Amino acid sequence: MPPATSPDPMRLAVDIGGTFTDVVLETADARFSAKVLTTRAAPEDGVLEGMQRALARAKVKPADVGLIVHGTTLATNAIIERKGAVTALVTTGGFRDSIEMAQENRFEQYDIFIEKPEPLVPRELRYTVPERVDARGGVRLPLDESAVERLADRLRADGVESIAIGFLHSYANPAHERRAGEILAARLPEVRISLSSDVCPEVREYERFSTTCANAYVQPLMARYLEQLRRRIEAAGFKCPILLMTSGGGLTTLETAIRYPIRLVESGPAGGVILSTWIAGRLGIDRILSFDMGGTTAKICIIDDGKPMASRSFEVDRRYRFMKGSGLPVRIPVIEMVEIGAGGGSLAGVDAMKRITVGPESAGSDPGPACYAQGGTRPAVTDANVALGRIDPERFAGGSIRLDPALGSAAIDTHVGGPLELDTTLSAFGISEVVEENMANAARVHAVERGAELEGRTLIAFGGGAPLHAARLAEKLGIDDVLIPASAGVGSAVGFLRAPIAFEVVRSRFVRLAGFDADSINAMFAAMEREATDVVRLGAASAAIAVSRSADMRYAGQGHEILVPLPDGPFTAASVADLRRRFEAGYRALFNRVVPGVDIEVTGWILRAEAPAPGRVADVPASGSEAATRPVESGRRALYDPGRREFADVPVYDRARLQPGAVVAGPAVIVEDETTTVVTSGFTAALDAWGAIRLTSKSLAVREAAQ
Repeated sequence: MPPATSPDPMRLAVDIGGTFTDVVLETADARFSAKVLTTRAAPEDGVLEGMQRALARAKVKPADVGLIVHGTTLATNAIIERKGAVTALVTTGGFRDSIEMAQENRFEQYDIFIEKPEPLVPRELRYTVPERVDARGGVRLPLDESAVERLADRLRADGVESIAIGFLHSYANPAHERRAGEILAARLPEVRISLSSDVCPEVREYERFSTTCANAYVQPLMARYLEQLRRRIEAAGFKCPILLMTSGGGLTTLETAIRYPIRLVESGPAGGVILSTWIAGRLGIDRILSFDMGGTTAKICIIDDGKPMASRSFEVDRRYRFMKGSGLPVRIPVIEMVEIGAGGGSLAGVDAMKRITVGPESAGSDPGPACYAQGGTRPAVTDANVALGRIDPERFAGGSIRLDPALGSAAIDTHVGGPLELDTTLSAFGISEVVEENMANAARVHAVERGAELEGRTLIAFGGGAPLHAARLAEKLGIDDVLIPASAGVGSAVGFLRAPIAFEVVRSRFVRLAGFDADSINAMFAAMEREATDVVRLGAASAAIAVSRSADMRYAGQGHEILVPLPDGPFTAASVADLRRRFEAGYRALFNRVVPGVDIEVTGWILRAEAPAPGRVADVPASGSEAATRPVESGRRALYDPGRREFADVPVYDRARLQPGAVVAGPAVIVEDETTTVVTSGFTAALDAWGAIRLTSKSLAVREAAQ
């Protein structure tokens, strides 16, 4: 790969997952990676270890790196595992229990044993003070400042480490929240404080309070981690800035991430979607199904016309896998995807009805699957893949982790084979089939909920586990085209290096199109643009900043909105007709109809500012012809064939030795340090000029030949 011109060509990306920490170093003409187990007690230890390995392979020094991009699931894990700070909520009198009352509905109507998510702030740490602001921002009852001052002593006595302040209608007038924050900050300087008018200035107090509580809950943990990481990185000799990946698919500064850590909850998966989007644009593919499978979870996202589906809401810690409303809502910019507990470390067992179950519980990095030989006794998906011949125990994670197949087989026999009276092979195959069907079902549900079709899409698979299961998943979904990008095993980290620096600002203001005031909306957007661009310039001082706008819109009287893209430039009186056309087009796409004679209203206004990825390294195709070449086997292996229900002796190819144009007919295995691609008997694989493995269904070739 020839050098690319770049003002700052050497960049490093770090992705902390539940099982592995991935590191990617890109220079002007090469890419180096490392995959190490995540060190849960001190995540920065795994980060530094992975960085040192990548630098050693590239033979460069820390001072040579010009930028570090970081994504992590630590915030999400802290919420799910309830390992955040001791957090208090200070709210308006009479609204102490609003985060527990939630929407006052039942997301599972007929389940008498329904399990609702526990609020992050227990009732004894929820306090109220006298104050009241109405929906238009008018002060009905002034803030009782003496009550706030007295409250400081109680908060200190209760050992509170972080405070969420959420007052009624503070999105319309934040003065009371800001004054309460000033008083408590002066009395409790060691305590972190989150204001709902800063974290989530939007209507609907339950979602706003829930988001602010989540931000406060993880803020001390994330602040300590990020500050410690910065110190450790500086001590190791790195002199470059650190940018953080956000759930919305953009990068932000470390200081902004410390202030709004809740925006990092889906940062790792977002990197993978950025990678898929970038690949789709490079190859001219319009319809994509992005498939990311790591050690703990699998993430699936639909991408159409170069744009992943975006959302303004997300649920953390869902108690029911696909049940909306069963988790804690957070209102943040997020790339919309479905995430399930289906990773290499997902644990398998047999339920009371003699069915094989897989996930969502994971063995993580410690103790890991049984074959890790670190004390784990329950079988995981990785144990099944070893038993089926998909993983070489000697070169797992580039040989950094030596696997013990006997321990994995014993765990499978004990927890699956014994209860079902099956041998090891059939038990392992059952585990594999269940996890793949879980992922296929998640993809189907995700597509149906969004009015999309899976047929005719290209499946882009990355992450340590996805290439192992991609072909079989494609068969279940009826997809004929699968793409495994270069560096697929660390795909999310590679995606970080393709992400723009971005920040999103939201304002809640109810405006009906019948009474649209263009001047006031233009003034509001001008203030929002200044706020967003100020944050972006912290990480991209001289880059050109692009601004895009959207709005939450609905028919007047409806309870929920749809996201509608807005035109560039100032609004005028003539903009009303265009806004109506845009809303009706989005409404018809979702519901196949419009509602005539009803006025349309906007409830929220959204502005996103972004600058291009800093120091971007241009990927270029390898030189040479893509004419079919005969690949050279590096060995052979016994691989279980799902179609024939038996092991077959198949060729093994080293991906690094394959030349562009090389064609591999399945069944076969293509190995590399970070992952393994299984080519089933129904697919043919070919290496393209970009280093990607393209799997094409043999049945597609037959259908095309018959036409």
